[in-house]
Amino acid sequence: MKLKKSDPQIAKLIKLETQRQEDSLQMIPSENHCSFAVREALGSILTDKYAEGYPSKRYYGGNEFIDKVENLAIERVKKIFKVEHVNVQPHSGSPANAGVYMAICEPKDTIMGMALQMGGHLTHGFKLSFSGKFFNAVQYGLDEKTHLINYDEVEKLAKEHKPKLIWVGGSAYPRIFDWKKMGQVADSVGAYLVADIAHIAGLIAGGIHPSPVPFVHIITTTTHKTLRGPRGGIIMVTKKGIEKDPDLPKKIDKAVFPGLQGGPHENAIAAIAVCIKEASTPAFKKYAAQVVKNAKTLAEELTKYGFNLISGGTENHLILIDLRNKNITGADAQNLLEKIGMSMNKNSIPYDPAPPFKPSGIRMGTPAITTRGMKEKEMKQIAIWINEVISNPGAVKKIREKIKKFCKKFPLPK
Repeated sequence: MKLKKSDPQIAKLIKLETQRQEDSLQMIPSENHCSFAVREALGSILTDKYAEGYPSKRYYGGNEFIDKVENLAIERVKKIFKVEHVNVQPHSGSPANAGVYMAICEPKDTIMGMALQMGGHLTHGFKLSFSGKFFNAVQYGLDEKTHLINYDEVEKLAKEHKPKLIWVGGSAYPRIFDWKKMGQVADSVGAYLVADIAHIAGLIAGGIHPSPVPFVHIITTTTHKTLRGPRGGIIMVTKKGIEKDPDLPKKIDKAVFPGLQGGPHENAIAAIAVCIKEASTPAFKKYAAQVVKNAKTLAEELTKYGFNLISGGTENHLILIDLRNKNITGADAQNLLEKIGMSMNKNSIPYDPAPPFKPSGIRMGTPAITTRGMKEKEMKQIAIWINEVISNPGAVKKIREKIKKFCKKFPLPK
C-alpha cells in the first residue's frame, strides 16, 4: 500500500507483471518462482547496510548481525554442496565467473570452455565477452550428429592448447555432464577445472543430478534458476581445489573483494540463506525430481508431435528444439507462444545456419511450472497446446483463454 501511494506508476507495473506471471506459463529454463520468504528477506532492511569486506573483517562498523547473516549463508551452502570454502558475495553468475578468472588467470592466459552456440555460456570464452577478449579462449563443441559432448575431442584440444583453466557447464545443454571424465582431462594437462552449475544447482542440491564436487577444483553458480532463490552468485572451492592450491580460497575472496566488487548485497545474501534452507528439505528433493520428470515427459510428448529435440531428449530441466522442420524460426515461435501465454526463449542450436537474433531453435524448461505444482499430466496438455499453435497460428485466441483458466488451478507461491 505504501508503494502505491509513494509511486503509483511503479506499483501499477509490478501489479501488471504479477498478473502476467499468474496468467501465463513461465517456461524459460533460467527462471523460477521463489517463495514469499525469500522475497521477504530480499526486501528487508538489510538492503540499507554497507558491509565491504568479509565477516569479522569489515571496513564499516555496525555489522554485528550482518556478519551472522553472511556466515549462516556460507555454512548452509557448505553443508548442502559438501564443499570446503564458499563466497556468497558475487552479485550474479557472470561476476562469480569473473572472480574465478581474476583469482587464477593472467590476461592472455589460455582457457577452454564450451562454445556459446553449442550450449555454453558467454563467460566461458565467447569472443564478445570479457572472457573472450582478455584471454586466449579455446572453444569445444558437440558432436554434429549426437549433439553430445565428445570428451575425446575435449581431451585432444586440452593436450594441444594446454589451458590454465577449463570450464564445464552450460546454459543450453540438456544432458548430464561427465564430471569425472572432465576431471581426468583437466588433470592430464594440469588445468584448473571449474564447474559452472548455474542451471542445475537445484538439481544437484536435490540429489537428481550428479555432483561435480569430487572431480573439480572450483564451482560457480547463480542462486535463482533451479535453486529457486534470489538473483545472486556463489563461488565454491572443493577439497581437490585446496589440494591443488592451499591459497585458492584466499585468492577467490580477494578477487571478489576488493578485486571486482565493493559492498556486497546483504539482503540478497540473506535471501540466499533462506533458499538454501528450503533446498535442504525433503519437499525440495521431491520438487527437483519432479522438475526432471516433467522435462522428460514434455520432451517425449513433443517428440510424438514431430518436434526435433537437440540430443534427442533431456536429462535435466531444459529442452532445446530445432524448429526447422516446422518451418518457423525460434524468434517467431517465441513471439507466437507468448501470445498464448507461454514464455520461452529463442535459442541457437548446435551448428545453426541462422543468425543469433533469428535462430533455428527455441529453449524451454520446467523449473517454474513445477514450482506451481504441475506434473506429468499437465506437461502432456502443454505439449498439445505448443503443437496446436505452431501448426495453426490462427488458434492463438482460443488457446490463450484455455491457458488463463488452466493457470488459475496452479497459483504462484505465496
